[in-house]
Amino acid sequence: MSNRLLTHLRHVDLAVPDYDKQLDFYAGVWGLTKVAEDSGISFLAAEGSPEQYVVRLRRADEKRLDLVSYGAASAADVDTLAERLLAGGVRLISRPGKVDTPGGGYGFRFFDVDGRTIEVSADVGVRRHRRIEEKESIPVKLSHVVLNSPDLDRARARAWYEEHLGFRLSDTLSSPHMGEVMHFMRISSQHHSMALAKGPHTSLHHVSFEMRGIDEYMRGSGRVIRAGFKKVWGPGRHMAGDNTFTYFLDPHGNTVEYTTELELLDEDTWHPSVHDFSQPEVTDQWGTANPMNELVAKESFNDVDRGVFVAPPV
Repeated sequence: MSNRLLTHLRHVDLAVPDYDKQLDFYAGVWGLTKVAEDSGISFLAAEGSPEQYVVRLRRADEKRLDLVSYGAASAADVDTLAERLLAGGVRLISRPGKVDTPGGGYGFRFFDVDGRTIEVSADVGVRRHRRIEEKESIPVKLSHVVLNSPDLDRARARAWYEEHLGFRLSDTLSSPHMGEVMHFMRISSQHHSMALAKGPHTSLHHVSFEMRGIDEYMRGSGRVIRAGFKKVWGPGRHMAGDNTFTYFLDPHGNTVEYTTELELLDEDTWHPSVHDFSQPEVTDQWGTANPMNELVAKESFNDVDRGVFVAPPV
């Protein structure tokens, strides 16, 4: 696609009131590695990923999603994207320049259609990483992020990401009673690196981490269950994306997922499907997860993100 300048998902940044509890969770039972910390901000890496970090935690009075960060192939692509966004009326937070976080790089920030902060960067230093071994049940990398949008009914959020950032639709979840409830969006052959979910307000739906394989995914899921953290849904296997899933709540009520085997597509031949998620085999092909119902769905509505910029209508 000619206007696709993003390459992959880099990291998700969270602001949290109980910083120490969150840090203990992500750097402990969840299996990430703290690589840097300074004045109430910590950077956590996945051992199998070349990204400098995949989660940033910031001490704050109020919980919020600080930003979602994507990679670009070059500084020239960063500049091109910034100019395209400006020409399209997108509000920039910063102009392209030096990124002052671990790994450095060249990038800028802007608001998406729902007022979230998005970052795009290139030339970030590669972290020394390693192969995750058999039975080692820690995240290999950040897989994808799902965002709640109150404007999914009119497809405004989906259209914005397609027009301005070059995302393409992979599949949609729908039901006879609720209409469209989720759009799976991609910037590569990976089925989705981002999805937009129908929610009552703007918020983070969930952040997903890829494990080495099925055995490591199950071992990791079991470890988190044994540690006493709330399991929301799973283990199971979705139809859209064909990936495994177990969802948990972190100490501040953000939903986090272990997954593996997310589908890789042939983009030249792929045609999006609409899956009826009221059919149990759509939400879980295996039939092993607890049933999807309104209570399970509401867990991922999350709290209203009051840190977002209220964007004008487009």
